Amino acid sequence: MRRIQIEALIEVKEIYKSYGLPDKKVDVLKGLSLTVNRGQKLAIVGASGTGKSTLLHILGTIDRPLSGEVLYEGVNPFNLSDTAIAGFRNRKIGFIFQFHHLLPEFSALENVMMPAIIAGIPPIEAELKAEEILIEVGLRDRLTHKPGQLSGGEQQRVAVARALILNPDILLADEPTGNLDAKTGESVHDLLVEINKVKGVTMVIVTHNDKLAARMERVIALIDGKAVEHK
Repeated sequence: MRRIQIEALIEVKEIYKSYGLPDKKVDVLKGLSLTVNRGQKLAIVGASGTGKSTLLHILGTIDRPLSGEVLYEGVNPFNLSDTAIAGFRNRKIGFIFQFHHLLPEFSALENVMMPAIIAGIPPIEAELKAEEILIEVGLRDRLTHKPGQLSGGEQQRVAVARALILNPDILLADEPTGNLDAKTGESVHDLLVEINKVKGVTMVIVTHNDKLAARMERVIALIDGKAVEHK
């Protein structure tokens, strides 16, 4: 029988993170280790203040651990210059947040084009790619609408499209449906699951939503600064 090789996309090794002054230090992550395999859907759960968003920001190279390693396919991006890290982040990682962070003066199409323009992709090519992705996420008739003209669910779909335009290896989502009603949130859950299925994009999702966590193939809880596997 042929063995299927599981490929690790991210390896987190013994990372520590603290905040505050030395005499009032709060230890958030305490020797946390974790492996995320390519194509996997992983949910991170836990009580408020356990470090879920901190971990996500470290995985996204927005924040640095105090010690330990974060390896993307064996390479530690934190060994790069700040400029090189920013380039790595833009190419490799897509972000989705609870609040969409769309630019209100730009249309849905222009918002989605933005990361591609920053990456140096010609505007015509960026526009075609942005239009294609917006259609894929169900917004064919909303290309020229500005965020204020879109519903909450539509705004979050634009944010998902923006996160996908550079074909990232991984999507990092922080409470992606936390600001939506149950029905709208469910439709965004469906979209994320479909994106993983069709595109094979690895996903790490921080959520308090039990229904969304249940749809992930793997669930990790943060307890006392460490990752504990849910069985």
